[in-house]
Amino acid sequence: MRIAIFCVGTRGDIQPFIALGRGLQSHGHQVTIATSRNFETDIGRFGLGFSPLTADYDTLMRRAPEMLENGMNVIKGSRIMVRHLAEMASHWAAEGKAAAKDAELLIGQGPATILAGSLSEALGIPVVQAQLQPMTPCTDIPPMVLPPIRVPIPGPVNLGLYHALRFFMWSLVRPPVNNHLRKDLGLEPYSRLGPLHGKPEAHRRTLYAYSEQILPRSRDWSSDAQVTGFWFLDEGKDWQPPDDLAGFLASGSKPVYLGFGSMFPRDAEHITRIVIAAIRKAGCRAVLATGWGGLAPGTSPRNDDIFILRQAPHDWLFPRMAAAVHHGGAGTMAAAVRAGIPSLILPFITEQAFWSVRLEQLGVAVPHMNRKTVTTDRLAAAIVRLQEPGIVAKAAALGDRNRAENGIGSAIRQMTEWGLLRPAQQQDRHQRGEQQHPGEKQRNAGGPDIGAAMMAEAVGVDGGEQQRTNQRGET
Repeated sequence: MRIAIFCVGTRGDIQPFIALGRGLQSHGHQVTIATSRNFETDIGRFGLGFSPLTADYDTLMRRAPEMLENGMNVIKGSRIMVRHLAEMASHWAAEGKAAAKDAELLIGQGPATILAGSLSEALGIPVVQAQLQPMTPCTDIPPMVLPPIRVPIPGPVNLGLYHALRFFMWSLVRPPVNNHLRKDLGLEPYSRLGPLHGKPEAHRRTLYAYSEQILPRSRDWSSDAQVTGFWFLDEGKDWQPPDDLAGFLASGSKPVYLGFGSMFPRDAEHITRIVIAAIRKAGCRAVLATGWGGLAPGTSPRNDDIFILRQAPHDWLFPRMAAAVHHGGAGTMAAAVRAGIPSLILPFITEQAFWSVRLEQLGVAVPHMNRKTVTTDRLAAAIVRLQEPGIVAKAAALGDRNRAENGIGSAIRQMTEWGLLRPAQQQDRHQRGEQQHPGEKQRNAGGPDIGAAMMAEAVGVDGGEQQRTNQRGET
């Protein structure tokens, strides 16, 4: 089958979809990934097709650092993001149609779920959304876009928060979606009440690419929402470290990793000074990963116990670390869990704090810290705690369990069970020239409502439809 994946974001958002693409490719499918040109080389390196999509988050964060500075405030952060989404969406109809040409299945992630859902409606192609964080409303998982709430939230209140946030988000994204994307695709605009208002219940097929070891599946979700496990790219198998890094790792005890990935804060030099002072006070060795600029050690005094690294595959590096101090992005968090090492998270946006709370509750992370107010003494004390035997043992045990999962295999099986992928034998026959059963594509497409459903799931609009509760779908 020909499959188009639409994904946007930073490296941690895109890598799981390159991994999924490789998995689908190994099952005989032809995969094209539509995303920013920043990732064209990485995608091509794995033999996957690439199609450009206006979604350069690197440039966006450099041009609009206020987005990260307000990342823990859902109202301010969302309003800033939507201003830039409008510019992106003005290009998405033409780019999306080019990427979806001849496709038999569309997969949408994050803000690009909006695009994939609308393309599904316009072109009559089946669609499934795939997310790295929980988004489907429920009574038992707090909304990840809110700062962590330390007290239990009553189920009905929790569900109400989801719907309030969905309506707020829809009120922000409706103008660019209707005025650019929907109009350019020749589709009717959605009403102010949202994509699903007044329509019968539509399919909400969603794959969640995280592990139930970290966050159990909601008891409220129907069988159309499934948790698969993490999707890892496994770059480390073929990666060779530079000689200086290999020498540093061999010269002493396991170091602590410190890095903030693709985050680009205004105060990078200030944070770096605190980090380096805390490492010295904690008396440990460390690897500082500069990433896109989250740490800026350029003017800091050199230290034989600190190695400066731009980046390295986490699946190679993290098993060689004692612990990880990071921003809590979904990809970095997953890599630390899989490696079996404890975490300390300094979140930049709310979803990162959400994941930190989950790891803290499992006993594999120390309490997260506010990067704007953290001090050398507090950070040093937390780094020492990361190396205590109790938390080290719990992290190692969680890593053992997580490495036994196969998230990509689970995702492919689930899409096959949903009728979105042809089983292996049927795929072989199709490739030998046998025709698809008449009406199969139309039957799987789910009709025009599915595009609206995917759109609503992404932007958080329910349109007044009642949430289905207490229905457990079995995998």
